[in-house]
Amino acid sequence: MKYSEFFIPTVKDVPSDAEIISHKLMIKAGMIKQSSAGIYSWLPLGLKVLKNIEQIVREEQDNVGANEMLMPTIQSADLWIKSGRYDDYGKEMLRITDRSGREMLYGPTNEELITDIFQTYITSYKELPKNLYHIQWKFRDEVRPRFGVMRGREFLMKDNYSFDLNEEKAKISYNNMFKAYIKTFLRMGLTPISLRAETGPIGGNLSHEFQILANTGESKLYYDKELESLDPESLDPDKLQSYYAAVDDQHDENKCPIKKEDLKISRGIEVGHIFYFGTKYSEKLNAYVQDQNGKKIAVHMGSYGIGVSRLAGALIEANHDEKGIKWPRSVAPFKLSIVNLMPDDQNCTTKALDYYSNFMNQKIDTLYDDRDCSVGKKLKDNDLIGTPIQIIIGKRDLSAGIIEIRDRQLDLSQKIKIDDVEKFVLQKLNS
Repeated sequence: MKYSEFFIPTVKDVPSDAEIISHKLMIKAGMIKQSSAGIYSWLPLGLKVLKNIEQIVREEQDNVGANEMLMPTIQSADLWIKSGRYDDYGKEMLRITDRSGREMLYGPTNEELITDIFQTYITSYKELPKNLYHIQWKFRDEVRPRFGVMRGREFLMKDNYSFDLNEEKAKISYNNMFKAYIKTFLRMGLTPISLRAETGPIGGNLSHEFQILANTGESKLYYDKELESLDPESLDPDKLQSYYAAVDDQHDENKCPIKKEDLKISRGIEVGHIFYFGTKYSEKLNAYVQDQNGKKIAVHMGSYGIGVSRLAGALIEANHDEKGIKWPRSVAPFKLSIVNLMPDDQNCTTKALDYYSNFMNQKIDTLYDDRDCSVGKKLKDNDLIGTPIQIIIGKRDLSAGIIEIRDRQLDLSQKIKIDDVEKFVLQKLNS
């Protein structure tokens, strides 16, 4: 994509209510624009990041056998009344009355709706297990929405739901999803820490939340240092769940079960939560199947959520400097930018277009900065939006037979011979 044809409205100033770095940088980089309190338009650059995050989440769900579907944002209140949560959920739920007087709601979660779908079609234990997910917008009417997309009222979430014959098999589904979550966050270049958690309004007796390490995180974490060096190819959910990890108000220095030299202290941001809640919803909403003996029994369920839009902010909190965003390659809106410092110079433009054409032909999402603006603005904007690798083409370097390659993550620049540029960049992108 040519920068001159792409809509990236970068700005110098941010609103006074932008308190945290991700909120500030998303506005400065032209990723989002506030529509109303806690509700944002995702502009083209922000949407590309959102889609990249969404795709990683989707692939890891598919890898463990979950089936993707799509449920509506607006739900009937009837199912929530049956489950007993309609009145219990509180003012965070946005309640609506349609033109016929029916009570509706903007879904904050989907346990009721998915259970109703399941009970309509599944009647035998032979059809189990089932795991269904979707990636859909949710709404929770936060009393005080703040921190940009980190705590908005409207947010994009991946939520999925497992259905099993009994508790033993449900725990297998739970552990499979636990492992998928760790892999998902590792693929994004994040360090995930899993903690036993309260079940809250979802209910149940088993729950874990997933936090990612970020110096600006909202929670103070205490955890076993082994959790910082996980191998995605050999993850054991039972072992992972046995490691010590706690947030500040749960940690007791005198009762900590691990040695002091093995204890790490950092800050984190919650990005995912999983629950096993047995037959809480299946009994109330008639999700029964016949077992091996012909007896009707309520299925055991779990639910699993990842904040997709929240992750966009969390990734920035974990990857930034004073110049702007430093995207991990797996989620970056563009993998590579070609910055033509002298677009009015024919040699610079010819070389820039050659590189642009070659990388695009290799299916590498590339941003070509062809704008007629100052060198300073070009360099600042490309650092701000955080493209991992930048090819910077200047008249002086070009005449000397070299090109500057900038690694945004490492904040390092190298001068490379013109003939070696493509090979060098491909090696960096694949490393």
